[in-house]
Amino acid sequence: MIALTINGKQHTVDVVSDTPLLWVLRDTIGLTGTKYGCGIALCGACTVHLNGAPVRSCMTPVSAAAGQKIITIEGLDSRVGHAVQAAWDKLEVVQCGYCQSGQIMSAVALLSGNHKPSDSDIDSAMAGNLCRCATYQRIRAAIKEAAKQLG
Repeated sequence: MIALTINGKQHTVDVVSDTPLLWVLRDTIGLTGTKYGCGIALCGACTVHLNGAPVRSCMTPVSAAAGQKIITIEGLDSRVGHAVQAAWDKLEVVQCGYCQSGQIMSAVALLSGNHKPSDSDIDSAMAGNLCRCATYQRIRAAIKEAAKQLG
């Protein structure tokens, strides 16, 4: 049995310790906002926060998340999270939406530590998140809008 804290709630799961966190979140816990993209940590669709840092849940064994604070897109309830989500909505970032939970989680991690990111900061923080609809310019603009809202 592995004890997890996900979005502020305690969960105990009976899974093999090397099961990817992504599958525990989606299949065992039922939180389907975190998406499966590539399975090898290259696309960023599965990004969640582990103690505030963005991680690729497809390659993170559930045992590495035990005792850590896990936040998924469903549990994103912070000032920065609300600013990012409002900017995404205001600037109509989403096309197909598949990558967006991972994009938002990475943007929130960036803005949580840097309220005035440069283009280079944004590029660096978002480099591991791919968008098959190529909404990169809207994503950058939304990050800047959220930063402006955060003042």
